[in-house]
Amino acid sequence: MKNLYFLFIALLFSVTAKAQDTFSIIAVDPATGDIGSAGASCVDGAANFGGIIDIITKIIPGRGGVNSQAYVCIPNSNLNNAITQMENGASPDEIVAYLLNNDSCNSQNFNPAYRQYGIADFNTDGEPRSAGFTGASTDDYKEDIQGPTYSVQGNILLNETVLNNMQANFISTTGTLADKLMAAMQGANFAGADSRCLARGTSSTSAYLLVYKADDDIDNPFLRLNIEEMPFGEEPIDSLQILYNQFLGANDIALKDKLTLYPNPVDAMFTLKHEPGVLIKKLSISDVQGKIILQPKIEVLHQGSITINTSSLIKGIYFLNVATVKGNQTIKFIKK
Repeated sequence: MKNLYFLFIALLFSVTAKAQDTFSIIAVDPATGDIGSAGASCVDGAANFGGIIDIITKIIPGRGGVNSQAYVCIPNSNLNNAITQMENGASPDEIVAYLLNNDSCNSQNFNPAYRQYGIADFNTDGEPRSAGFTGASTDDYKEDIQGPTYSVQGNILLNETVLNNMQANFISTTGTLADKLMAAMQGANFAGADSRCLARGTSSTSAYLLVYKADDDIDNPFLRLNIEEMPFGEEPIDSLQILYNQFLGANDIALKDKLTLYPNPVDAMFTLKHEPGVLIKKLSISDVQGKIILQPKIEVLHQGSITINTSSLIKGIYFLNVATVKGNQTIKFIKK
């Protein structure tokens, strides 16, 4: 009986150690300081260890986050070491280099060629950085894609469409970081995104969405949605979207109908009109790369309206980031 018990434990570990072949995204929002992660995987028995959320991702509020996947150990020692390096001030590129030289997972004999990482953070000046790595021995299709504020990565995927769709949705979606991450997940919402789920007609079996505000306690994130495991043939990203819609309704974060920016396109100034119940804490303007280039002085015309001087901006596309006590909203505008 004792030998059977240890055989069961060994088999369970071997399954979970290889289980996190996954598609995921890690990202930061320079306008708000938000840091978030989202991902999914086709893993039978994921509910036995609480889904994949606590295995593949960790975030330091106000600093950055790491996704570690593909042939991981449980607990994920490489993820823990990456977070320690981030706490000690290492950049995303430096963290990847450290992990490649100091693999600590005995899955596949401490061989970093079986690992995959995505990292995004803020440097000491508050500027975003990102890095990624995909080992040559991870399962095809595999790739990682970085932008100034994000890293998207996946392996054992149907094809390149999975990551390309995730990236496109993330970039094109306006709104909060949570909105953008949820949209990225919807980009992979098709049968076989994780190729092991193709015959089931779903993208995956387990999915999550996690966002921290800059001042959140590590044990109390702003948003934590976790689909541990769905029944055979049911789509976890659909369930994740339902939970997210409920979250938005419960917290009244959908501010789109309560804020109006005019005129748009903008010349030298524009007015932000808001409903009386919307208490604005902070405004900032960022460029298309997500870098904050202006924190405008707020000039109040009358109650419910704020005028903002944009004469210092050159022609182009910008985003007004509005932080309120009920959440954040991003409004795209064009400077003439």
